Amino acid sequence: MRQVDRKVRLMAIVGVLAVGTGFSTPAWCQTIVDEWAGVKAPPPPELKPVTIDPKVTGLLMLDLIKQNCGPRPRCIASLPKAQGLLTQAREKGIPVVHSLIARSSVADIFPEVAAREGEPVVTSGPDKFLNTDLEKILKEKGITTVIVVGTAAEGAVLHTAAGAALRGFNVIAPVDGMSSTAAYAEQYTTWHLASRFAARTTLTRVDLIGY
Repeated sequence: MRQVDRKVRLMAIVGVLAVGTGFSTPAWCQTIVDEWAGVKAPPPPELKPVTIDPKVTGLLMLDLIKQNCGPRPRCIASLPKAQGLLTQAREKGIPVVHSLIARSSVADIFPEVAAREGEPVVTSGPDKFLNTDLEKILKEKGITTVIVVGTAAEGAVLHTAAGAALRGFNVIAPVDGMSSTAAYAEQYTTWHLASRFAARTTLTRVDLIGY
């Protein structure tokens, strides 16, 4: 406690001296609020080609519904990519799981990426594993790798991809298949997955996915 008290007093003295002498506060006394305007974005992570094994891979199509995707121009723009990925997955026999939010239904999914009969649908908040049978559905199908696309990048995509990685699944995240209301949210999500879940996550593009 004495060391902590001394450090607190020292920081207070430094702050007073800085104000009194006109010097700026040392970096170690600043917070992200103080440094916000000067933060530089890290370099973009490498997007890698990836070859899918259809026998152990599942495709998660997250919240591509009128309520979520509809008001987001960036999501609407991503639908052709998601549709192409979905078409290929079905052709290869890859299991597909769709997700909804509260007070939505299967009928709300955009027609381009609508669920087919027999494809499971789960309903939850940002983490689609929470209070759903998603993990059970995947494991019963022998899935060890999930491809995650949808909206919002910083919501459903980030939290479901993280939830999958924490449960031992490998994650493939096509960055052009995840959208939000702003580019920064997509950038942040990409950085977060690349830095925090690098051991289990492969960042890629839809056109870099092969079978």
